[in-house]
Amino acid sequence: MLRRLLPWPHHAPQTLTLTLTLTRSKSQSPSPPRDSYDPPFSPISPKSPPAKPTNSLPKTLSPNQIKPSAPFHSDLPFDFRYSYSESDPSVRPIGFREPPRFSPFGPGRLDRKWDGVVAPAPEPAPVVGSADRRSSVLGEPLTEEEIEELIERYRHSDCSRQINLGKDGVTHNMLDDIHNHWKRAEAVRIKCLGVPTLDMDNVCFHLEFDPQDKTGGKIIYRRINILLLYRGRYYDPKQRPVVPLMLWKPLAPIYPRLVPNVAEGLSFEETKELRNSGLNSPPLMKLTRNGVYVNVVDKVRDAFKTSEVVRLDCAHVYASDCKKIGVKLRDLVPCIPLLFKDGQIILWRGKRRI
Repeated sequence: MLRRLLPWPHHAPQTLTLTLTLTRSKSQSPSPPRDSYDPPFSPISPKSPPAKPTNSLPKTLSPNQIKPSAPFHSDLPFDFRYSYSESDPSVRPIGFREPPRFSPFGPGRLDRKWDGVVAPAPEPAPVVGSADRRSSVLGEPLTEEEIEELIERYRHSDCSRQINLGKDGVTHNMLDDIHNHWKRAEAVRIKCLGVPTLDMDNVCFHLEFDPQDKTGGKIIYRRINILLLYRGRYYDPKQRPVVPLMLWKPLAPIYPRLVPNVAEGLSFEETKELRNSGLNSPPLMKLTRNGVYVNVVDKVRDAFKTSEVVRLDCAHVYASDCKKIGVKLRDLVPCIPLLFKDGQIILWRGKRRI
């Protein structure tokens, strides 16, 4: 009677049935034993530590590994210096920026004593013997066909056997780089940039014509700033000279002042007038950083035929390179540097017309 009066269905029996079903399923499932260990996360089984390799390095180096027991000996007959083409052995520095006892070859690694500029050879160079060895390695002169084949193989800019010669010129470690390329190639391409290109004859002299025979090679191609250095017909990489490497670049020594306050043969007023006239004159050339300066010397010589003072615009060149350029022009033109200011080089031709 009551169910007829209610307008909605009554779902209570279904909920009770579902509750009884869940209760029955839980009561029928086997309960775990009380003494079983069931943590919320299973513990990770401990792994054995990895075995150490038998050839592992020691934690501390022995004194013989830090400093060799015997210094390195080199049979090369010339004095070791950082740069061979950009340094003048006849000019001695007036000071050093670092103690001369710090050798760039490392402490106790060379049997030559470093004096701050050079590591002198223990005995004079055997010039005659080195010339005979060089001729025996070079062998017979190359034919024109062989030279053309080598030039076509190594003269292109995408050559993998290339050494970049920068502002430091022919350096000591560059000698070792040349022999490393000669292991797998008959010639090496040398691309010269920066200050050394002012005097390419000097670069070629130290690579080929030096009586002390630093490389033992022969230049078979020279065009502007590109050189090809040939190793020789009978070059044996196993008998190459061993060149001890410099571990760092030594700091440049202190040399006498390049530009005096008063130029030689002039008064202070005349020197000041020449400097002002040079600053107000148009620049002869504008030099770029790490550029090719093979024609600068000839242009300065021609300019001195009609002008007494010449200005070179080196605003984009390092200050140290500006002074190196001035030193080379002083010796090659020759001329007298008057001023280095704000990237400008003022050169005076002197009282004697060139």
